[in-house]
Amino acid sequence: MTSSATGRTAAREIMISSIAELLEGCRHVTVGASSPVPGAGALLARRLAPADRPMLISVLGSQAHNMFTNGGVETFDCAAEGRIDAFFLSGGQIDGQGNINLVGIGDYPRTDVRWPGSFGSAFVYFMIPRVILFREEHSRRVFVEKVDFVSAPGTSSPGIHRPGGPYALLTPLCLFDFDRAGRRFRLRSVHPGHTVEEVRDQTGFDFDCPAEVPVTPAPDPQRLAMIRGDVMDEIAETYPRFSAEMRAALSA
Repeated sequence: MTSSATGRTAAREIMISSIAELLEGCRHVTVGASSPVPGAGALLARRLAPADRPMLISVLGSQAHNMFTNGGVETFDCAAEGRIDAFFLSGGQIDGQGNINLVGIGDYPRTDVRWPGSFGSAFVYFMIPRVILFREEHSRRVFVEKVDFVSAPGTSSPGIHRPGGPYALLTPLCLFDFDRAGRRFRLRSVHPGHTVEEVRDQTGFDFDCPAEVPVTPAPDPQRLAMIRGDVMDEIAETYPRFSAEMRAALSA
């Protein structure tokens, strides 16, 4: 196993632990498709939740960790009823106002690069209070000044009913909070081994930054044991390749 694979595994473990922190206090968390890191973070959060306030996790595509029988439809129904506290979204492009692009690069409809499409991203972005944006690639081609196509807007005009929206943005380099009033991101912390300068160099949009930027806490030994043990066992049911890659890197 290469050193890059080991480094990717360490970055993922920090992201998983950070997601568990971001989900603290939630009662029902839903994880969409192609989301092994958020899924692992949600499963860790469930293990860390207090016994008197258990957390319900719905990982779409899972049979063991999913109360839904028709995932997409029931996700939208629950979101509309206010019965989902947190969800995860990503995008081929994400800009500094929290807009995401899941359609493609170039002038729509003649996009040079075509992605899968918006699906229900705009709906859940409006309705679910704590939407955590994530990407495992932190680069200027992903984090752009302005998205080419708005699949789901980060903010809305006054007077529009919108209980939901962006809560945070998590990458392998850092963690941002989203200021809904200011309509922009604010750097909360940089992950161990990375710097503010590196984040600025790899980010295509401007963001707020405190004078002193903390380092993202690494998972403590107990939490790390949970991630590498029970959480990897549980996420393997839906994402066997992801779990195998994580464990192979650790045993190399």
